[in-house]
Amino acid sequence: MDKKRYVLDTSAIFAYTKGEKGSKAIQDILEAAKRKKETVVYISFITLMELYYITWQAKSEDAAKELVVLVKSLPLEVVNPHERLTLMAGRIKANCRLSVADSFVAATALDRDALLVHKDPEFEKMSVSVNTLKLPDKVARR
Repeated sequence: MDKKRYVLDTSAIFAYTKGEKGSKAIQDILEAAKRKKETVVYISFITLMELYYITWQAKSEDAAKELVVLVKSLPLEVVNPHERLTLMAGRIKANCRLSVADSFVAATALDRDALLVHKDPEFEKMSVSVNTLKLPDKVARR
């Protein structure tokens, strides 16, 4: 049986931890990863960085550290950069109007042949073939 693979974007993690719309879908994915060997969940190293700095800026360093501890306790794997992933992210950045962070998240989904779960309208700009699951309710930046 093929494994179900998911990459959670920063927006998906925040939706889960804040109980926003779409958090139930993330909860279901994480519960499946905990119960079943055929479900695997990943986050990019850059997602961990974004969670940390955004929480630090919005709340405090201690809150940011607590969030990192929480995320690392979830049934997921943090994918660190390597040459192939970095070049994939560079290709995405060169061809799509995405941030560096979003380029790494998309590259992680491509590299792991995973469904990218997000709330970020920026991913709709991608011209590369990444399967996505868009959660509801994040307004595009202008």
